[in-house]
Amino acid sequence: MAASGAVLEFEEYVRTRQDALLRSARRLVPDPTDAQDLVQTAFVRTYSHWDGIADKSLADAYMRRVMINTRTEWWRSRKLDEVPTGELPDASVDDGAEQRADREMLRDALQVLAPKQRQVVVLRHYRQFSTEETADALGMSTGTVKSTLHRALARLRHELEHGSYGYTRQEDVCAA
Repeated sequence: MAASGAVLEFEEYVRTRQDALLRSARRLVPDPTDAQDLVQTAFVRTYSHWDGIADKSLADAYMRRVMINTRTEWWRSRKLDEVPTGELPDASVDDGAEQRADREMLRDALQVLAPKQRQVVVLRHYRQFSTEETADALGMSTGTVKSTLHRALARLRHELEHGSYGYTRQEDVCAA
């Protein structure tokens, strides 16, 4: 058979058997796109050996074997997301108690602020308002918002470091 005859024969085989082979590929891989890639890869690999397939009625079996081998290669070459280790990490359950305690401590610390300071802090940091939006909401100038926020944060910092809220500075822990 001439080379162009083999090419035409292979093209005819691809046209007539593509859907059936795609269904077989779908049984091998769960993702439809991967199944299409698998069939295309199998066609490419089979094309170079097409002349060597003496009995063309066995071409489907040959193609299925190529797809299985290709899928196995893909599986073996995948990157592992898990890395085995000799030590297991400590199992801890985060029930959110620490976050709730921090929120409660912050709520208590906010009570030491003057009402305007508390409003500025809440709008700027909790509600994520811009300086201009905060000024508009509270009916004050942007300069007043900035200075009020500065004084409020300094007061909160002092209260959290020296107050009775259970907060300890990192430097104090390291010095101990």
